[in-house]
This record gives sequence, structure tokens and C-alpha cells, in this order.
Amino acid sequence: MKTSRVLALLLSTLAPLGAVETRTWDQSDASDFERGTITKLSLSSDGRLAPAPVVKELYDASVTFLWSIARDSKGNVYAGGGGIGGAKAKLAQIDANGKAKTFAELDGLAIQAVAIDKQDRVYAATSPDGKVYRVDASGKAEVFYDPKTKYIWALTFAKNGDLFVATGDQGEIHRVTPAGAGSVFYRTEEAHARSLAMDANDNLIVGTEPSGLVLRISPAGQGFVLYEAPKREITALAVGADGMIYAAGTGNKVAARAPGAPAAAGADAAVNAANAAAARAGAAPAPATLNPTAAIPGGSEVYRIQQDGYARKIWNHALDVVYALALDAQGHVVIGTGNRGMIYRMDGDRAYTRLADLSPAQVTAFCAGPGGRIYAATGNIGEVFSIGPETESSGTIDSDVFDAGGFSDWGRLTSLKRGQGNVTFETRSGNVSRTQKDWSPWAKLNGERIASPSARFLQYRATISGSTELYDVASAYEMRNVAPVVEDIEITPANYKFPAPAAAATTASTITLPALGKKPPAASGTATEATPALTFSKGQVGARWLASDENGDALTFKIEIRGDGETAWKLLKDGIRERYYSWDSTAFPDGKYYLRVTASDAPANPPEQALGTSRESERFLIDNSSPEISGLGGTINGAKIDVRFHAKDAWSVLEKAEYSFNGGEWKVVEPTTRLADSQEHDYRFQVERGTGEATIAVRVKDEFANEAVAKTVVK
Repeated sequence: MKTSRVLALLLSTLAPLGAVETRTWDQSDASDFERGTITKLSLSSDGRLAPAPVVKELYDASVTFLWSIARDSKGNVYAGGGGIGGAKAKLAQIDANGKAKTFAELDGLAIQAVAIDKQDRVYAATSPDGKVYRVDASGKAEVFYDPKTKYIWALTFAKNGDLFVATGDQGEIHRVTPAGAGSVFYRTEEAHARSLAMDANDNLIVGTEPSGLVLRISPAGQGFVLYEAPKREITALAVGADGMIYAAGTGNKVAARAPGAPAAAGADAAVNAANAAAARAGAAPAPATLNPTAAIPGGSEVYRIQQDGYARKIWNHALDVVYALALDAQGHVVIGTGNRGMIYRMDGDRAYTRLADLSPAQVTAFCAGPGGRIYAATGNIGEVFSIGPETESSGTIDSDVFDAGGFSDWGRLTSLKRGQGNVTFETRSGNVSRTQKDWSPWAKLNGERIASPSARFLQYRATISGSTELYDVASAYEMRNVAPVVEDIEITPANYKFPAPAAAATTASTITLPALGKKPPAASGTATEATPALTFSKGQVGARWLASDENGDALTFKIEIRGDGETAWKLLKDGIRERYYSWDSTAFPDGKYYLRVTASDAPANPPEQALGTSRESERFLIDNSSPEISGLGGTINGAKIDVRFHAKDAWSVLEKAEYSFNGGEWKVVEPTTRLADSQEHDYRFQVERGTGEATIAVRVKDEFANEAVAKTVVK
């Protein structure tokens, strides 16, 4: 079904355009739907819309960011965060009944990581210059471990109850026993051990910054780099039940500068400056993702890494920055991003669904809930949401505004869908490019036909309910016929002609498909044509013109001529398809004329709908008569002969005069005024007398290449 729709679109694009041709506005790719406004719908990467998981706001923590979230065995959810300039870091609790409160306030800028042990004790790590706190059931906090580092990025527990602490600015992993005794377990040789996860064999999975490494560290402390990502920072990790590792990388790496090399510019310069400042302070700088309001060049990528280290990129986005990864109840990877608050779900190799759109700018952390529910923490502003497992009963998409290119009549709106449920459509139309109160109101379809009034712009709204998937929408339209326009006419140089039009070749119909995955190019409404080269041909006059048609119709042209002072137009040629023409001007008396070009869209329209427009050229001259030479004579003056003559042309400027002495080569003669700028001139020149009889020939040429020759004999 979809293939045939694409082929039909291609054929309509390649076919000759005409005012009575029905065209289609087709939306079938994810990029088409992303330009609209999607509410309570998910969108797959192959362009399928369906009701989204239910998203509920559980708590507004009244802080700028929440960075971490965890759930205990009793169903209590804990989220930690803080804000720039805040006096305390905040730990929030949402109990199993949905009641939320501030559970604890800790010294520090923010709680960067939260973890819960088997006894449901809560551990919260603060940054910068932070510590790991253990918080009891009453909310009382005490310092559990101080790694004496600048940053604490992540916490995770081993099966034996040991707590692992990922830190920066030395990139160390600390191991802390249940009794609170801890020490450095592994040094990554990176500035930051940025993210942590634990596999089924108690191997620690670590993501770093700034080299973008993913390491596996055995329980005995033996480390191995599984993958070096092309991105700078591994912001999140997740491990599947099958042992597959998923890692998110973000930010472009900064190339090391060789001694003597010029300093970096732009974003790289900013990173270098931050590094220099941190070095002066004796610490590595925090990763850019610590401040999600800052622009992070390069976007993000997600990699799937096998246990043997084979890695493959499965997702990327140039704008979204990944802060969180999780696995849903079906084992699909869920991706939380900023700075648009998008949540994606991987459905297969390179196939994904835009699952939900959270109004805060960053989705910073996930944790799993019962029955397939996912809890999400956000930043800017700090809130806690639950996602699914229920789906919305319905959702809507308001499409982007379609520009038909001109005033148009609307036809059928058709769609492709599958599943149990329903899809209803409404449309509205207008003649300004943005939707506003001056557009028509939303109107339901009349059967499958668009009921909105004819206009230039159209928008649809689709409401999708139940388990229905909508994956193609096509709206038929037809532009009202508009008269073509002759925009300019130019008379070409005299005595040159255009080549005869080539006969139209008869070939089998063919189409050229676009590259796989690409749409056919949009059809142009204005035809363009290169003007062929002219060749010299005495007496020929030519014209070329610029013409267009808003509907993109094929045009024919009629050429007429009228003399100055005449009222009737005389036909030169009708049915011309080219935008140029030349003719023999010797059939016309010398004088001033006008040309009229009439463009018609009759080839593309029924006779009763065809339209035409005419335009007149500026006045031009036909001159095929030779100049007149008079008064040619020579007078002997010692050893020289003084020669003079007069030349005159009835219509055009005398362009050039020459003489020849006794059959010799022609030499240029200037008029007595020196400037050849008039229809009438006197000429004087001298030649050496020599001996015997002298024959002097003169010739004069006007600007239309008409020539006159005369001679005189001096004895």
C-alpha cells in the first residue's frame, strides 16, 4: 500500500504539470509528522503514530534539576537534585500511594546519585566536594563515606552489598563495604568516571569522560576497555538480561593541540579554557552535561556493546543529548534526552519510537516500576513523572501548514492505518501562511472529502484512539488556473538568428526513482529554458522572452508585429513552444516596430479554462537600407590628395567609414566630429599622391551592417 502511494507521488511529480492536474500532499515519513504538533501520541522512526504511554506528573521538587532516581522494595521512589546557587541539595520521596514530600536536605549544590541497598536504606551522593550520605526511614542523614574527591557521579551496589562510587576529578572508582569502610578500587586514568552499571556477574561497567571509554572491571579489580566511543562523555549505561551493554555518548572530542599549533576556536576554545581554569584550581573540569542549559555540540549516540566488546551504533541525534538509559519490561532500551525532553524507545536495529515528550527541557534519570512502569526525573525544572504502562485513550497531531503554491480546491483526504480503534480528521484552511483567527474553523471531513473552503494553505488534525496506528496521510488538491505571465521581452542583435527548434523525440515513457529512502524532488512551478546561440544571417531579427506560470503549466506563444503608427497587429508565428523566435525582416519596410508576445496555457487545460496574457516589447528598429554617400571628391594638394565626402543614413547611426587607395587595404576614417554618433557625418582625409592616376574608394556601414560603397578618380 505504502509503496504504491510513493510511486503515485513520484509519477505525479514527474508528469507534465497542469492547472487541471490533481496533486497530492503526502505525509508518510517521521520527519513529516515531526513538523506538526503531537499531543499524547508516540511516533516511530518509520512514520507510525499511535496513542502514547500515559505520562503523569507525580511531584514538583521546587529545584532546578533532579539528577537521580531510585525505587525501594516497598514502592517508595526517591529523587535527588538541587539547583545552581541553592543552599541545600534536596532528596524527595514519593510513597507507594503517590504522596510526595521532601525527605531530606543535604549540604551541597546537588544530589548527583541515589542508590538503595537490600535493606531499603537510601544512599545519596552530593557534588561538588561531596560525600555519600545514608538516610534512614525517618529522613535523618549521616555521612556514610567521604571519597575526598571533587565530584560523585554515580552509585551502584554489588550482590554482596558493597557500594561502588564513581568520582571525578581523578576518575576513580571507590568500593565501600556495608560498614562504611572504603578505598579506591580502580583508577580509570580519566578525569571522570561518569556513569556506572553492574552486570549479572558483578562486573562493574564504567563510562568515562573525556575519552568516552566503556570499561568492564571484574570483581577482582581487573579492568578492560570494551569500547572507545567517538563521543567525549559516556553519560549513561544500562545492562540487559542477556548481558548486552548499552552506552550513551555525547559531545564532540577536543583534539590535542601540538606545541606551536594555533589555539582552537569556538566550542573547542571554550572547552580548552575550562580545562585551563580547572588545572589552575588543581581539579579536572566537570563535564558539560552538569549544566544542561549549555549547548553541547555534536548531539548524542547510543551504542550496543556485546560481551566480547563488539560495538555498534544503534541510535543518534544531532540535537538531543542523552542523559539517561533504562530497559523496559520487554527489554527494549529507553532513552531520556534534553534539551527537548524527548523519551525514545529502541524497537530494533536503528528502529525507534519517540515515546513521550515531557515539558521540562531534560530527562535526566530513569528507574523501573511495577508492571512495566518507568519513573523519570527531569531537569529545568526538577519533576518526577511516571510513564505507562497504560496508554492514552486518544491523542492528536496538528500537522504543519501546507502551502499549495496558489489558491486551490481541496479533494479527498485519505490515510493508512492498522489496529483496533479509530482515526478522525478535521481540517482548516486560510490564505496566510500562519494559522490564526482569520483562518476557517476546524471542519470534519464530508465522507473522505475536505470540507474546508478553497484557499492557499491547509492544515489537518488527526485524532487517534484505541490501538490504532496511523502511518500515511494524503490530501488531494488542485490549484485554480492562473494566467501565465510574460515577464520580459528582449530584441536580439540584428542580422543574427536562432536555430530551428529540434523536433520532439518520441521515446518510451520512463521514470527515474530517487535514492532509496529519499522523496522525489518537489515539482517546480516555473519553467526555465536556456537560450541557444545565434548565428549570423543578414536581415534576420530575433526576440526572446521570459515567461512563467504559477500552476507550472506547459505554455505556447503567439508572436505578432505592429509598425509605429499602425493599429493592427500582424501575425508572425503561432503555437511556438520555445521562448525565442527569429524572422526575416527584409519583408518589412524600414522603420520602427513593436512586438507582442502572447502566452497561453491551452496545452494543459480544457479550452474553456485556458488563459493567456500578452506583453508588448519596447520599440525597435528594422533597417535594411544602405547609407547614402555624396560629395565624394579629391583635390591635389602638393604631394597629397585631400579627399572629402558626406554620408547619411535614414534610420540608424553611421558606425564605420573606411577608404582604399588604388585597391589597397581598407583603412578607417574618422568623421570630422571624431565621434561616430550620428546618422549623418562629413569625412576628410589625405593620401599620398604618388604618380599618375589615383583611384580612391570609400565605404560606410551603419549599425545594422548595411553598407554603401563609392569611388572617385583623381588625375
